[in-house]
Amino acid sequence: MATVPRHSTIAVTGGSGFIGGWVVRRLLDRGYRVRACVRDASDDEKVGFLRAMPGFASGRLTLHNADLDTPGCFDEVFQGCAGVCHVSHVSDYNDEDYIERVCAHIIASVNQADTVNRVIVTSSIAAIVAEGDINELRRRPVLYEDRHPDESNPKRTAARGHGYAIGKCLAQARFSEAAEASGRWDAITVCPADNVGPIQSRHQKNRGPWQHIIEGMLTGSYPQTAAYRPWMTVDVRDDADCHIGLLESVQVRNGERYIAWSTDTRNVEDVCASIDRLLPELQHDAPPVSDDFPPHVQAREADLRAIWAGCELRNDRIRSVVPITFRSLDASIRDCVESLISVGGVTVKRKQA
Repeated sequence: MATVPRHSTIAVTGGSGFIGGWVVRRLLDRGYRVRACVRDASDDEKVGFLRAMPGFASGRLTLHNADLDTPGCFDEVFQGCAGVCHVSHVSDYNDEDYIERVCAHIIASVNQADTVNRVIVTSSIAAIVAEGDINELRRRPVLYEDRHPDESNPKRTAARGHGYAIGKCLAQARFSEAAEASGRWDAITVCPADNVGPIQSRHQKNRGPWQHIIEGMLTGSYPQTAAYRPWMTVDVRDDADCHIGLLESVQVRNGERYIAWSTDTRNVEDVCASIDRLLPELQHDAPPVSDDFPPHVQAREADLRAIWAGCELRNDRIRSVVPITFRSLDASIRDCVESLISVGGVTVKRKQA
């Protein structure tokens, strides 16, 4: 299948989001023309940072209204595009019929355009590791692309909190099947890990769990989640570069998926402690991790920690097809904190003198 020519036109769904915004910026840096698809191109609070990019001033970046839930919204946008980075989230991951409809109308726009060579579908590591029975990770602890959750487990349902992972797996399958049926374009899936790194717009501090959790740390709140998992991370800038690398690669094939992560892991309490270690000048008053769950949930945390500690993260496959050196989690945390303060306007809770 033909790859995407340099300097061609690429559409990015979810262009004002945390990941999508960096995909837009990195594409511009590499000389592409970019069509950023956003829900409301007149909402300066969410798209102002895109308008501030040099590519917008020259016309190389354009903004397009596209409500993901509206069939046909991408018909005109995709016309003339050589590639699509489908980064946007759907509105409801618990409704499989709805996800099917959204995939179908995006695929219809790709087919109608008759110019798209490749679609990069943003999935998640949830499509690799989210198990109905967490003990499955003991049996299959190596986390790489060929690992799939046990779909036969009766506990793997949207009602039990697995809608997100199920929806991501469903989208990958539908795009890959459609690309194969077309014979003209291919669909490559990228499964990002926990995205950490700098925000580009104030609204992004609330548009993703990890930067929002760090915001809470800075302001003095750090509650434990019910189902413990260590942070398994990728810098958002590296994630964007993985998207673009897969868009350009001549080594990838339709239906393949690639994990974008550095393989860095860190226990939740150590993430917060990293802020003072990396930026002692802040005099950050690090809050303790609060755990208000009942004893049986706290007892489960010890078991979960042991399970995750036995897992092995691999990123051999993405590094074999994309020329990338992943940033350290320390760099991601530092740059995230500084952007939350400078861009997000977050006020840091500081130690008493």
